[in-house]
Amino acid sequence: MAEKFDVIVVGAGMAGNAAAYTLAKGGLKVLQIERGETPGSKNVQGAILYSDAIEKIIPDFRDDAPLERHLIEQRVWILDDNSYVGTNYRSEDFNKPPYNRYTIIRAHFDQWFSKKAREVGALTICETTVTELLLDGKKVVGVMTDRKGGEIYADAVILADGVNSRLATKAGFHPEIKPKDVALAVKEIHFLPQETIEARFNIGEEEGVVIEMAGTISEGMMGTAFLYTNKESITLGIGCMLSDFKKQKTTPYELLDKMKKHPSIAPLIEGGEMKEYAAHLIPEGGYNAVPQVYGDGWLIAGDAGMFVNGIHREGSNLAMTTGMLAAQTLVELKQAGKAFTAPNLSKYKAKLDDSFVMKDLKKYRRMPDIFHKNNQFFTTYPTLLSKAAQTIIRVDGVDKKTKEKEIKKSFIASRSVFGLIGDAFKFWRAME
Repeated sequence: MAEKFDVIVVGAGMAGNAAAYTLAKGGLKVLQIERGETPGSKNVQGAILYSDAIEKIIPDFRDDAPLERHLIEQRVWILDDNSYVGTNYRSEDFNKPPYNRYTIIRAHFDQWFSKKAREVGALTICETTVTELLLDGKKVVGVMTDRKGGEIYADAVILADGVNSRLATKAGFHPEIKPKDVALAVKEIHFLPQETIEARFNIGEEEGVVIEMAGTISEGMMGTAFLYTNKESITLGIGCMLSDFKKQKTTPYELLDKMKKHPSIAPLIEGGEMKEYAAHLIPEGGYNAVPQVYGDGWLIAGDAGMFVNGIHREGSNLAMTTGMLAAQTLVELKQAGKAFTAPNLSKYKAKLDDSFVMKDLKKYRRMPDIFHKNNQFFTTYPTLLSKAAQTIIRVDGVDKKTKEKEIKKSFIASRSVFGLIGDAFKFWRAME
């Protein structure tokens, strides 16, 4: 442990593995440190893998990666207590290789990804916690671990240790995470026979469906829910802002339990055996919550840098991309014989700004504040939409023009004309 490395990567999640692989592939001497028993041991839940991001790192990943199902259908549901208004997109184009998105089990995929990094030369040690960064003045020169003689030195450190990065906070690289900038999500995996899943979702042997949900199931809090199909299981969960949980007495598990009982969701998981449960924090602060991501001898990637697109529920692709870009910056500097100083590492920020990561986050930078301050998007509107759909669909002898007037009247009574115009403008601003 006394030897020195070119780079130390803290964390073996999506960002950490992407960084470790890219660094080792680029010829750098890399140490990856993970506090879990194995890479991915803290990530038992299912997730979505975005092919474009992983292909840029490991082009032939499909040859042996542990993939569950490729996704051919996207559903979006706005729920009230008894129903949902939704939209589906299903295309045979998504059923043609190379597939665009997959469901995965993170514990399996992270272990595979870490193995790939080791195969190209990275050294990984698990069950080891980095307690603090070693500094020479303001420059990071290594890490202190909880092992005996735990000082490990390196020319640079990449922090990919998750949303609640105590190392970055302790070193003063960014302030404490604010409750309004993170969501607390809970997930479960329910195991069902493969043929049952395929029958319920009208899919073939390797095909999958994802359902993204919002509405009254979050009980007025800013949050979303989801359901993914795996080979022989279904992953479902819900998450809301930590600041909202602090205001209300509802617990995350109570929200999840309510979600499972919803009449539109319960039949999809009926008969399943729940074997895995996990809770974790997700960065949802968006563009305005992204901290300083580089300095003398250090870079931040993945959730630690708040790189999550909450509107489109994209996280793993941002994590892999930021981990890769951080590593590419160091590889290029090493090959050019340049030191890992802050001015040189600013190239990482330039790469980020030129990528879809920061462009997408910037596009939706107003979203968190707008939805924080306007819970009607999670309460009033789901109910109004459901009632409007039921009114227009129900055949009861009332003419359609009268029904349309009733719907219009219900919207105005609930929000007023100026309220509706204001809400439309706010929503447009959030999505613009």
